[in-house]
Amino acid sequence: MSLKPKSRGRAGVQAERGGGGEEAPSTSRGPGGAASQGGRRAEAPSAPGPRSQKQLELKVAELVQFLLIKDQRKIPIRRTDILRHVVGDYKDVLPELLRRAAERLEYVFGYRLVELEPRSNTYILVNTLEPVEEDAEMRGDQGTPTTGLLMIVLGLIFMKGNSIKETEVWDFLRRLGVHPTKKHLIFGDPKKLITEDFVRQRYLEYRRIPHTDPVDYELQWGPRTNLETSKMKVLKFVAKVHNQDPKDWPAQYCEALAEEEARARPQTGVAAPTPAPSS
Repeated sequence: MSLKPKSRGRAGVQAERGGGGEEAPSTSRGPGGAASQGGRRAEAPSAPGPRSQKQLELKVAELVQFLLIKDQRKIPIRRTDILRHVVGDYKDVLPELLRRAAERLEYVFGYRLVELEPRSNTYILVNTLEPVEEDAEMRGDQGTPTTGLLMIVLGLIFMKGNSIKETEVWDFLRRLGVHPTKKHLIFGDPKKLITEDFVRQRYLEYRRIPHTDPVDYELQWGPRTNLETSKMKVLKFVAKVHNQDPKDWPAQYCEALAEEEARARPQTGVAAPTPAPSS
């Protein structure tokens, strides 16, 4: 899922092209062997070929992890460090990497990547987890980074017909750098968070799918989710992530609209208290 927020930090659009940082050494051999002068390769580096989407996603995930770790010290993150430690020979697509990383940071973790000062080439992460109208009930007054992950999972469940295999959830989350078997800087143990903590809090239902080999599980919305949010709000969240309109998913939109109309109807079957007869 391509994450496209409407407002981004300057990093995604103002990163300078080329220049700065050290390029990872090329492993390709030039004609006539690898002659060197003073420990440096003599042949000119060849222009990098086009990268696949998978290669870019892996590099973006690495960049996001690097930015989150560096931000723990609350010291501005230098572009030269990004180039040296993460980007390497991907310098030619640095603006694209920063743009994607900024989107992921905002919509998964609740941070906005911002250039500290114009042309300073230093960045900070700004917490953006204030309540917004689409998901204020889900975020709560104080909001936490885990809320963004919960909203992503709720969106996956709804868009898959209100039930999704656990394996499909992890297939998607791996693209965001969240793995079931790896400790995460923000989420700790992601598998425990999703399949135990969110389940215990009744945001999710987690059930084994019968007759599956290997064993698989499915996730559905829990009763607390149905009380604290709605299908329309989650659909708007998904639409915002994709920079699209909720109506672009007609089946889900009709289902969410029907739920909204049902909630708006006055509840029946509850008799009003009868006033006591006056004596």
